[in-house]
Formats: sequence, structure tokens, C-alpha cells
Amino acid sequence: MTSSRIGSRQLLEALLDPGSFVSWDSALLDVARTGGYRSALARARAAAGTDESVLTGEGLLRGRRIAVIACEFGFLAGSVGVAAAERIVTAVERATALGLPLVASPTSGGTRMQEGTLAFVQMVKIAGAVAAHKTAGHPYVVYLRNPTMGGVFASWGSLGHITFAEPGALIGFLGPRVYEALYGHPFPDGVQTAENLYRNGVIDGVVEVPVFRRIAHRALSVFSGQVRSPGDTKLAVAEEVGAAEPPAEAWDSVLASRRPDRPGLRDLLRRATQRVPLSGTGQGETDRTVVLALARFHGRPCVVFGHDRAHQDPEHTMGPAALREARRSMQLAAELRLPLVLVIDTIGAALSQEAEERGLAPEIARCLADLVTLDTPTVSVLLGQGTGGGALALLPADRVLAATHGWLAPLPPEGASAIVHRDTAHAAELAAAQRIRSADLLADGIVDRIVPEFPDAADEPVDFARRTVSAIAAELARLSAWSPAELRASRKRRYRRLGVPDRNDGIDRPPEPHAG
Repeated sequence: MTSSRIGSRQLLEALLDPGSFVSWDSALLDVARTGGYRSALARARAAAGTDESVLTGEGLLRGRRIAVIACEFGFLAGSVGVAAAERIVTAVERATALGLPLVASPTSGGTRMQEGTLAFVQMVKIAGAVAAHKTAGHPYVVYLRNPTMGGVFASWGSLGHITFAEPGALIGFLGPRVYEALYGHPFPDGVQTAENLYRNGVIDGVVEVPVFRRIAHRALSVFSGQVRSPGDTKLAVAEEVGAAEPPAEAWDSVLASRRPDRPGLRDLLRRATQRVPLSGTGQGETDRTVVLALARFHGRPCVVFGHDRAHQDPEHTMGPAALREARRSMQLAAELRLPLVLVIDTIGAALSQEAEERGLAPEIARCLADLVTLDTPTVSVLLGQGTGGGALALLPADRVLAATHGWLAPLPPEGASAIVHRDTAHAAELAAAQRIRSADLLADGIVDRIVPEFPDAADEPVDFARRTVSAIAAELARLSAWSPAELRASRKRRYRRLGVPDRNDGIDRPPEPHAG
């Protein structure tokens, strides 16, 4: 637990550029119905140095104009009543009208008990205002301070596009003192902590305010959608990475894709800028076999999600939580109008009782449905192994790239051999027959471009990662010219015609990016 609490003014001073804060706060509603409550409010004002439990306004974060909401725990334990809720909602609505990103930093014991149920239901209108802000395409970033409890955590404290917390912060729904009073024994230690929530995929990280300031700056830069390099990503580069290479044999690609030193998604992210790693589903699940991040490839902002080969082995394969995290990436991209980049590199989805009972198959189906209907540009990259439904769940996209030794199959070749021949000795033969290699995927219309390996990505990891990042950036540039309706229509035609003889007739392709 942190030894001292960060006050609202202290938070604003640490978060915003010096002297940039401008208050939006005006006269408060008079909600005190008794003399005792009126006296309590007066004492709270004197003790906290604020007129309510929340301050709102705008300021600059590294030169970027943002709206801010900061709770003050020193004012009646940061509790939220009608007046505080009205101030919060007014600020959210103003941020929405101005088109400003909103950074909110709750710290609260929850609902103000002196105002009872009427205060309790204020959380509904706060959540509604935040939802409208996000629906309008504006970022909502949350920094939870010590403590954040009750209805505040269960409403606007849990709706961030990204959510970080103060180290050691007490965060939870039912306060420990209330729990013990109701149930007669203490709440288990270590559960309602920022660190535990991070480990369990509820929040994205635990950092001090100065670090959060840097993270918020990077995230808001990506969220802005602004391209930081020339919009016409060099087509010469795009053509170079698409240069034809003699196709590898299918089994050779399978073996190459399994090399432990083969570069993966994290190698691509090392060549990106303004990276912000995120964690988990935001709903209490996390899976280390996948990676979710915000980043820029050659200055082009995007949400990135994919398989992490470094944390996969036969005992640790992607489960339902990984797919729910994938759907979080899709939701982020849709709400913030950002392109989505998906990276496939998986030995396959989990085969276990737990995976079945927690809905692995339905999550694959939902990923497929979400991707084919997404209103934002999508690029999928078949980087290495592409085994089964876990790979298919990340495949549907406006443009699909594949590394030379990337491959896609319903089962690993050994599994296909076991089904067809009742042994694994025919794995290489089945790999060739099933047309799983990148050259066959290109010919069959599943893949749009091959990123070459010279001759194997594991032997040239840095150059290969750079080529792949360049290819992704070039595709993002092409797709930026298309409207959401055009993207959806083209995607529908692409997959509707897949596998029929005239599958490529009349299928639209993204136009070349505009010059200049």
C-alpha cells in the first residue's frame, strides 16, 4: 500500500504541462437537506481545500490539449453524490462536444452515504456520458489512485480504453471494512490491489504518475490517428518486400517456422514507435501467449494484437482468454477509428476441458464475425505457424501478408497425417497436399502478398522484421483511402468468393495511396 495519497491538485500538477490547467468547475448544486450534512460539507471543504470531491477542466499534456477529471479523496473520502456526479457528467459532455481526449483519475470510497440511493444511481448517468464520449470516437484514459472502490470503480473507473493504476492502490468493489462487517471475517489479503488486478488482466499496468504521463502521451498520440510520417509510404519499399522468391517446400516452411530463434511479434514491435503495451481483457482474464499494444509502424498509428511465440509451448497454448483479448483489440480499433494489425504465429489453441468449458469455440466464432464486419482497416500477417482455429480467428482482414515460411492449416501436419494415415510419418506429404505454404495461399487468394525471407527469417531477424514492418505500413497507407462502407463491402466480396473459380473477378483491391 502506498504510504500517502495523491491529492487532486498534486495529480494535475504532475500530469499536465506547468501552468496549463484551466478549471471548468462552476457553482455546485445545493443537495444538503439537513443541517448536519451541510456542516459536514463545510468541514470537508476546509479540510480538502476543494469545493467538492472532484475537479474538472482542461490542460496540456506534452502540448496536447486534453480534458481532465480528478477526484479528491480528502473531501469526504472522494465519495460521489449528486453535485459531484453532475460536475463529472458536465465535464464529460463538454469534452465530447469539444472533441477532446479525456483523462480521468478516480480515487473514492464510492457512493456518498449521506445522499443514499439517489447518489448511488448517479453512476448510471456518468457511465452513459462516458459511453457517449467513446461512441463519438474520443479517447477515454483512466488512472486509478489509492483507493478506488465501490460504484466509482464499477462505473466510470472501469470504462477506459486503457486503464493504469497507482502502485499499491486499493482497488475493488466492496470495501474491506464493509466486507468484514457484513460477513464477520476479513477480506483475503492481496486481492484488491492494483498489482493483483494487473496480474489478472483487469487493468493494463501499475505505474507512478510520471510514468503514466509518458504512457498517456504515447497512447493519445496513437489514438489521434494522425500520421507522423509522409502519408505516401514509399511504394518502392512495398514492391521490394513483395518481390517473388522461389517457393519453399511446404515441410521446409513448417520446420523453419518452428525454429526457436525465429523472430516474432515482439521483434516487429521493437521496430515500431510510441509503443504502449496493454494487458488482458479488462474483465479479469489474461493470457501470456498473446500480445496487445498500441503502436506506430512508420508513423502510422494502429492497434496491434497477435500471438507471442516466446510464451508458447505444448503445455501453454492460447485459450479463450486470448481470444477475448483479441476481441478487446477489435473493440479498441472500432471505437477509436484506428487500423488493426493482427499477427498470426501459433502452435494452436488449447485442447483441454477448461478451454471447452470457458467457450473456446464460441470465441473463435465471435472473432471471425467481428473481423469481417469491422468498420476500420485491418491487416493480418501470417508470420510463422498458423495452426487451427486459433490462427483462423485472426485471419480475416482487408489485406493478408505472409512470410515466406508462414503457413496455415486446420491442424499441424502431424495431426492431419494421424487422421488420414493413422500415423505421423506422412506429415510432409499432407503439408504439401493441403496447400498450406505461403505460395499456395497466395495462389488460392487467401494471402495478398509474401514478405520474403533470405532465406530464413531466423538467419536475418532484424532485416526481416524491418521488411515486415515496411510491408504493414505500406498496406495501412493503401487502406487509409477507403471508407468504412468500402472496406466492409470489399471484405464481404473477398471471403464470399474464396474458393470458387472466379473468386478474383471484380474483387476490389485497395487503391494506391495518394502522392504528396
